[in-house]
Amino acid sequence: MHPRPGNLRAVAEQIEKATGLHVEILGGNLVMSPTPRGKHAGTIRRMRKQLEPRIQAGLATYEVSSIAMPDDPDDYCTPDLVVLPEAWDEDDEWLADPGDVELAVEVISKSEKAREITEKNDWYALAGVRTLLVIDPRHGVWALYTHPREGSYQGSLRGKFGEEVPLPDPFGFTLETSCLPLYSDTR
Repeated sequence: MHPRPGNLRAVAEQIEKATGLHVEILGGNLVMSPTPRGKHAGTIRRMRKQLEPRIQAGLATYEVSSIAMPDDPDDYCTPDLVVLPEAWDEDDEWLADPGDVELAVEVISKSEKAREITEKNDWYALAGVRTLLVIDPRHGVWALYTHPREGSYQGSLRGKFGEEVPLPDPFGFTLETSCLPLYSDTR
């Protein structure tokens, strides 16, 4: 099957079924990655455990929930963890509206390249996702992005593992990062 405008999503779904790879469509490009390694998955679990008891009523954390790019039916991204209204539990839609996303969390894979990370961050800003937390277990650092405007985040805060992440409203609490694992050096 050759991708053409309007059927990228069908191609992505076929690839996922055939290979088990995680597929996203970012800026009209198919982006594929294997399922997360243990430390990647463990980082997501640790973040979810901190968020769930503290987020306000009516919000919930979700894994494997994709976010739509407004005005492009083929473009979507699937963050490692996302905070959405709890009503998502009952939604028949496949893609969440980016305006409903309170927080998207991306954990950088061991093999991701700087260009890929920047493009994905820009995608979230262009979609209008209010808050993006990027966790990088390769280097033991994190970045919190806020205030998306015209395809880029106007606010950014960076820190190292061991420093708390101060989440903005509607959260108003911090996330601990000293509990996050580092990837092993494979040089």
